[in-house]
Order: sequence, then C-alpha cells, then structure tokens
Amino acid sequence: MNNHYDLLGIKQDASASQIKKAFRQKAKQLHPDIAGSSKSEAMRKLLSAYEVLSSPERRFEYDKAYSRFIKKIGFDYRTWLSGRNDPESQAKLIFFELLQLEEECAIEAWRKNGGLDFRMKKHMDREDWMDCLYILAEELDRREFSFEAFKLLAEILAEEYRRPYFRLFTPEIEKYFSDLVKHRLKAQVDEEIWNRCMEIIADLEKLKAEK
Repeated sequence: MNNHYDLLGIKQDASASQIKKAFRQKAKQLHPDIAGSSKSEAMRKLLSAYEVLSSPERRFEYDKAYSRFIKKIGFDYRTWLSGRNDPESQAKLIFFELLQLEEECAIEAWRKNGGLDFRMKKHMDREDWMDCLYILAEELDRREFSFEAFKLLAEILAEEYRRPYFRLFTPEIEKYFSDLVKHRLKAQVDEEIWNRCMEIIADLEKLKAEK
C-alpha cells in the first residue's frame, strides 16, 4: 500500500462510482462487527482515502502532489531521508510519510524537529510546502490537535492570499478552517490563546480583502 488508490484497490483513472464501490467493499471487510477493533486504524485510513478521492478538488490536489513528489522516485527514498538529519531532508521526509499514508511517522518526525517551530517553508519548494502543511493539518486535527492544525491552516491561507497556489481548492480550505474554529478549537485552548486565534483570523480577513 503506497497511496490512496492502492488502499482502495483501484486504478488512478477510476471513476467516482468505482471509487464509491471499492470503498463500500473495503469498509465491509473492516467493519468492527466483522474485523474487530484491531482494524480501527485501517478503517481510519480507508475513510481518509475515500474523503480525498471522492472530492474532485481534493483528488486533483492529491494527484498533483503525489505525482510531483513521489512518482519519479526510483530508490528507497524513506531510508535515505531518514539517515539524514539536515532540515531539508527532514522536511521532505515528513511530506513523503504523509503521501505514503504513514501519518503517525510524519507527525513524529514533525514533532522531533520542533513542530510548529519547524519552518519547513525554508527547506521545501513552495508547492510541496503548501501541500504538505495542508495534509499535516488534517492529520493533526483528526487526532484532536486542533490548535496545531489551526496554526498550519492559518499559515497556508495567509500564503494563499498573498500569492495563490491552491486557487479552486481555496474555498474548501477556508470551509475546513472555519469548521475547525467553530466546532473543535475553542474546547482545546484557554481564553488567552483563543483571543490570539481571533486576532490571527482578523489578520487573515484583512489579507483576503486586500488580494
């Protein structure tokens, strides 16, 4: 299993109906009543893959990132990157792990390198950095680290408003950001941090209005 398509057992040109059919078949196999609780992580990965591939915008972004960063690699890139401690290699390792569906390894590497203090933007191509931060934010939010997800998404949106990259995908990122703030963030932060988050949102709104 190397990507969302492999996980679902479909080809990269699969239609929407084929994606849905493959998901239902796999989900039946992994349902707790059949597979037991030991397969909960596999089910989570399956749901994550389906969420991406069932959205045309998210599927396009995933395909673009995977093709650009993974597809042309012809050697054991993970081992090579893991053996290097420079920030550029570590940033690329985090992105590689995310695209290879090794999210826990990616988060562990991100935290080891400083988490929110690790300025990956300095060590990656802009496109890779933008894609990496979005996927990482999603995975952090799924694990209820919504403040860290908030900070990454705010960084992405600020960059997007200055110089667009996601373009057609931007409204979906904005909606995700808004949902995170409305439904998950406040319960995880104290009042001081919440007020700072509101200041960040106000700054983002100014940037968006100026673009």
